[in-house]
Amino acid sequence: MKFSLSISLLMTAFLLTTACNAPATEKTPKTVETVQAMVAKPDMAKVKAEIQALENAYADSDNANNANAIAALYTDDAVSLNNHEPMSIGKAAILKSQTAGMAKKKKGTTVTYDIMDVYGDENQVTEVGKFIRKDAAGKVERTGKYMAVWEKRDGKYLCVRDISNNDAKEVAQ
Repeated sequence: MKFSLSISLLMTAFLLTTACNAPATEKTPKTVETVQAMVAKPDMAKVKAEIQALENAYADSDNANNANAIAALYTDDAVSLNNHEPMSIGKAAILKSQTAGMAKKKKGTTVTYDIMDVYGDENQVTEVGKFIRKDAAGKVERTGKYMAVWEKRDGKYLCVRDISNNDAKEVAQ
């Protein structure tokens, strides 16, 4: 009995020693590849379409002078950096800025937003775009560019940061 117990202990020690000292196998790269394959990359074309729909809603609200609808696209802690005005911190400040801007707008003025690029993941997206503002007759009043950071909260994208500015007017030669 003692002999078989000794043999069993020696065999266990031998197996543990050889298993711990075994050379590394090539499984690590395959494991990494498997994990990478399991982590799905976001469909950025789909994300871009979602963000463009939000920009279209923003434009529709701007064109209808509906500052409340625009403010609803922002988080409570959002920050907006508009051209030629102080930073708007929080949804209430953004609403106030939008309302003031709409009061100065000429009747019939419209704006469109065109996304040039989006990057990030499905939870946070940075958008780069351009805008065109036209008067009631369809003449371009100004153009500009913007960036916006969108976060998915409770299943929908909301803007957490944005910045925009007008393009320089062309100088007549």
